Amino acid sequence: MKIISYNVNGIRAALRKGFGDWLKAANPDILCLQEVKAFESQIDKMYFEEMGYQLYWFAAQKAGYSGVAIFSKIKPKNIQVGCGIPAYDQEGRFILAEYDDFAVASVYMPSGSSGDERQAFKMTWLEDFYEISRQLKDKYPHIVISGDYNICHKPIDIHNPVSNKKSSGFLPEERAWLSEFIDQGYIDTFRHFNPEPHHYTWWTYWQNARDRNLGWRIDYHMASKPMKDRLKKAAILTDAVHSDHCPILLEFS
Repeated sequence: MKIISYNVNGIRAALRKGFGDWLKAANPDILCLQEVKAFESQIDKMYFEEMGYQLYWFAAQKAGYSGVAIFSKIKPKNIQVGCGIPAYDQEGRFILAEYDDFAVASVYMPSGSSGDERQAFKMTWLEDFYEISRQLKDKYPHIVISGDYNICHKPIDIHNPVSNKKSSGFLPEERAWLSEFIDQGYIDTFRHFNPEPHHYTWWTYWQNARDRNLGWRIDYHMASKPMKDRLKKAAILTDAVHSDHCPILLEFS
């Protein structure tokens, strides 16, 4: 089973940059998208259906903003759209697909980089999502919560931890939350296989940061601990350049 998660920073823009051809070649069984920035009616569903995907979409109410989706070559038993909290659901931040013996969620966690108000919103989200993730783990012992967490966990996950220690996405309270999230029973699958530094999933468009690999690792496949023996591979697919993020891969049996 091959899952790819990708913050596309606008699916229509990504398609203009070759995202469709890339997807055909990558050929994941399940694709989790974040920041689709489009309503389902604004894309050519048939284009993806001809690749064998069924599309499950959860757009934000605001046009051109946020939104998540799951494309699946396997028909899910059930789809959960939203997490049941209106403040988050109006921003299109969570969708889950349930299969026979596992579940996969696509999540786009808030950014706090635009100012204090959104940082406060982010911290409230984190508090609420911790409980949501606990409930999900209890309901689906084998679950992968994939997506853009908007948090670098450790100094190894960011190109300059010293200068960014007061930056949203690397604040001590955010990093502590991610540690607690993992400790409650999740596996950071990339770090499970890859302990080396200098692996990132997002780069600012400023100052050729991507070419210089001055990045942040903020995208994750978090697998519940009972899945540990099923995990086969995790990787960051830096060759895909349709977004300021790159895709991340997880393979499991």
